[in-house]
Amino acid sequence: MNFLRRVFPIAGLVIAVASLSGCNILIPDVAADSPARFVQETSPVFYQPPGVDPRRVRPIPDQPVPQTRELYKTQFHQTYGLPVTNPVHMAMYGELRDADFTLPAIPVSRVQPQFLRQEVDYQTTERAGTVVVDTNAHFLYFVEGNGKAMRYGVGLGRDGYAWSGRGVIQWKQKWPRWTPSVEMVSRQPEVRPFGAENGGMNPGLMNPLGARAMYIFKDGQDTLYRVHGTPDWQSIGKATSSGCVRMLNQDVIDLYDRVPARAEIVVM
Repeated sequence: MNFLRRVFPIAGLVIAVASLSGCNILIPDVAADSPARFVQETSPVFYQPPGVDPRRVRPIPDQPVPQTRELYKTQFHQTYGLPVTNPVHMAMYGELRDADFTLPAIPVSRVQPQFLRQEVDYQTTERAGTVVVDTNAHFLYFVEGNGKAMRYGVGLGRDGYAWSGRGVIQWKQKWPRWTPSVEMVSRQPEVRPFGAENGGMNPGLMNPLGARAMYIFKDGQDTLYRVHGTPDWQSIGKATSSGCVRMLNQDVIDLYDRVPARAEIVVM
């Protein structure tokens, strides 16, 4: 009996091992003897659309890293969630009380940045205090000397109405009256009520000469061209006027205070 008690447990263990050997639990088959089969069975499976040969698909080239953010760009070149307006410009072109008038703020985010007032490097043979108008670039420079100038964006006259040359700013006026020339009245009869015989247009926010006017003379004669402000800020950088040099009202006030008496002006 003692012998049978010792033999039966061993025999049961042998039978159990034999029955489980068919499930490969104790001796798993990992195909270690076949590397090719091992790779085939363990390689990842990727999605392959029908009819697409992955060997013929070209890899996507590396894209350059963007240097500026263009997300959510609006028609006015603003990016939601990011500051896009220089606070200095907001101060320069904000609402301004001048004499009996209050100039509205200029929406600087809608003006091209190069046409906003800024000090720039400017090499010229003109002496300090001279005004230079670059009609091609739509810039007006007030020469400061030492290779520097204050630059402003300007609107100019259409082809056939512009003036160029060298003259003198012989007269300056704050909040001027506007008196259209005889030639302008003949071209635009609707401005006749503001002609010289009627005393011109009173100063004001809608006056075409704006907050300041500087009158250009040549050889002692009025050229009938002016450097002046304008309520039409959208005309800056364009050729839309009848020949004069127009500036943002906040800019023309700044220039007016800088220009000395009888300053030379060069329009080229």
